[in-house]
Amino acid sequence: MIKPLSFKMLKESFNSKDLNCKTTEELPPLEGIIGQDRAVKALKFGLNIENNGFNIYVSGYSGTGRTTSVKDFVEELAKTKPTPDDWCYVNNFKDSYQPNAIKLPAGMGKQFQEDIKNFISSIRILLPKTFESKDYTEKRDSIIKAIELKKEALLNDLNKRAQESGFVLKTTQIGVFIVPIVDGKVLSDQEFLSLPPEKIEEIRQKREKINEELKLTMNQVRELEKILSDEIKKLNHDVALFTIEKSINDIKDKYKKISEVIEFVENVKDDILKDLEIFISSGSSETSTSAIFPWMRDVPFKKYDVNLIVDNSRLKGAPVIIEKNPTYQNLFGRIEKEAQFGVLTTDFTMIRGGSLHNANGGYLVLPVVELLKNFFSWDSLKMAIMDKKIVIEEAGEKLGFITTKGLKPEPIPLNLKIVLIGNPIYYYLLYSLDEDFKKLFKIKADFDIEMDKNIENIKKYASFICTFCKKENLKHMEADAVAKIIDYGSRLAENKNKLTCRFSDISDLIFEANYYAQNDNSKYILSSHVLKALEEKVYRSSLIAEKIKNLISDGTILIDTDGEKVGQVNGLSVIDLGDYSFGRPSRVTASIGLGKDGIIDIERETKLGGPIHTKGVLILGGYLTEKFSRTKPLTLSARIVFEQSYSGVEGDSASSAELYALLSALSGVPIKQNFAVTGSINQKGQIQAIGGVNEKIEGFFEICKISGLNGNQGVIIPASNVKNLMLKDEVIEAVKNKKFLIYAVENVDEGIEILTGVKAGKTKPDGSFEKDSINYMVDVKLKEFLKSMEKSKVKSKSKTKNNNKD
Repeated sequence: MIKPLSFKMLKESFNSKDLNCKTTEELPPLEGIIGQDRAVKALKFGLNIENNGFNIYVSGYSGTGRTTSVKDFVEELAKTKPTPDDWCYVNNFKDSYQPNAIKLPAGMGKQFQEDIKNFISSIRILLPKTFESKDYTEKRDSIIKAIELKKEALLNDLNKRAQESGFVLKTTQIGVFIVPIVDGKVLSDQEFLSLPPEKIEEIRQKREKINEELKLTMNQVRELEKILSDEIKKLNHDVALFTIEKSINDIKDKYKKISEVIEFVENVKDDILKDLEIFISSGSSETSTSAIFPWMRDVPFKKYDVNLIVDNSRLKGAPVIIEKNPTYQNLFGRIEKEAQFGVLTTDFTMIRGGSLHNANGGYLVLPVVELLKNFFSWDSLKMAIMDKKIVIEEAGEKLGFITTKGLKPEPIPLNLKIVLIGNPIYYYLLYSLDEDFKKLFKIKADFDIEMDKNIENIKKYASFICTFCKKENLKHMEADAVAKIIDYGSRLAENKNKLTCRFSDISDLIFEANYYAQNDNSKYILSSHVLKALEEKVYRSSLIAEKIKNLISDGTILIDTDGEKVGQVNGLSVIDLGDYSFGRPSRVTASIGLGKDGIIDIERETKLGGPIHTKGVLILGGYLTEKFSRTKPLTLSARIVFEQSYSGVEGDSASSAELYALLSALSGVPIKQNFAVTGSINQKGQIQAIGGVNEKIEGFFEICKISGLNGNQGVIIPASNVKNLMLKDEVIEAVKNKKFLIYAVENVDEGIEILTGVKAGKTKPDGSFEKDSINYMVDVKLKEFLKSMEKSKVKSKSKTKNNNKD
């Protein structure tokens, strides 16, 4: 019979002396990502390859530091990359509904915006002053005077000829009229009609002739007025151009290498010269409307603004943007609107950039869950990557709901690397269900949840603790405390030879240990503070575990820790509450009888058993067939159940316990109730590894403590789980003092021998088993069932024949 495990095999504690330091103050800070060599290699490749579609999916579980690690790694790489260009939107003077995008070298966008702003502000002051100057007034008056003299000469000449014909010109607000005169007197309408008909006819004929001359003269007058208007416009144009030309040329000279800027400045100049009135009138007294609404003074000049949507003036290297809320507008930008006099209005100055704009030329990191949750975000992002451009449009336009005319800004070229971060399940779902995903995200960076526990990684672990304490302004740790943290890391990894990569859990423990160190006014975090933090963490979350323990203690939940029972064994399971997991013993019983039903899983029949648990029970039938029914049919009706289990049962870790109970029921040999069992089996009878082995052992240990440890109680685990043992010091101490036993078995035979104290029995060449062994007694029982079944068949046939004769 195998021996129990030595206490030395129950935990592998790290020796703090191997750190070669007294506190973490002496350690160098951590550089790079710890324990993720595979992921780092994939990240380096994905971030540096520039071909299309080589974006990255970082696959890993929450708490492994994937986001922080990726952020630090990408930011470090981004420092070596060139700073991308600035982008701005300006008015399209040909079509204001389609604003133009202008690209400028990093830092020049802000300068350009300020230059245009200062230019417009300055000419708003200069132009009114220029048009109020003495020189301008004299030139304008001179032009007007010359034209007016010509007009006067034309009208005087016409008036002279009219007088010669008996008429005089009369000028009113609505025009020039010809009025007849007789004997030097201007006739009224009544006087005119009282004249003799012959005289009226004579006057009418003369008037027609004079009217023709009047028309010709007035045409000449209007032509002079047009000439006056043109000359005034030309004067205004020349004066305004002279006023603004130097500033315009200065801007053009400064940005001479950027053709889009030169084109925009020329358009601004032409528009100013075309719309001089708004500048000239801006210097005059305020209107009543602008007095009530001061913001309206600037409205006519907004068309000259520069809307800077990407400003990289303060950036060194490539941008790294982590968008934690990737809504459609946060990614692609939006076109804002404002209410003016009850109407929503917008223009190019209300265009706002999104994360894609800010990350353009660099790196954009997105949480895949949030990305998929937001309407339009995922499909629009794929389209942007494929089209290599950022289009700002209303979400309603994509659905076709908005039919009103709106802005359509010029798309901006897209060139960036996108990093998605999410759980592995989302990678596999997207890869299998989304045809575009595999084309656009060709690199997968897998973040592991554990790393090898070697001296190199242990030193990096300690450096991580050092860096974390400095970053969060915590007390540094003594070496013994670091050793406890490392042991806790192995416990979380459930492996003596591994360390967890769930750094969020490690960080939380450091925070809590620092709290207790502060309470003790300790200079450093000691190992006692780490242990205190662990104890308190368990205490805060173990209410349900305590309740279950009390129910077992008072006999409400039936669990035996001594004595012997046929067909009954203590199984072990793990209850996971999210923040806390604990082991709970459960009574497993088996009942047998004659029949052909085989093994019936009561949990399955009541729909409380999960598929994996059902599979484990079905494997029991495979084992019995392999072991005992090679030459005879298996005639058995057995029922297996978890007693006092009122919720779902899942997993196959209790399949060995179920088999032990079944073998005990068939052989009639009782099982020692001072043991609890865990482990799954295969059809060949091998005991396979299970999860939560530490919690299961500690769970049964706590129950045994209630009745008192007597040195006979213990747990049987798979031999393949020995490497996973990182038990509490209390359990190890009990094992050391021979108060508690832990056995590791490789097959069913080893386990049943420990549980019954009877040999399992080897198979002989003829297929039989050693006499008085467990297997022998099981085989005998099954043969008895077979004989009984055959006798029953004979009696049934005989009874059928007799009935037929009658």
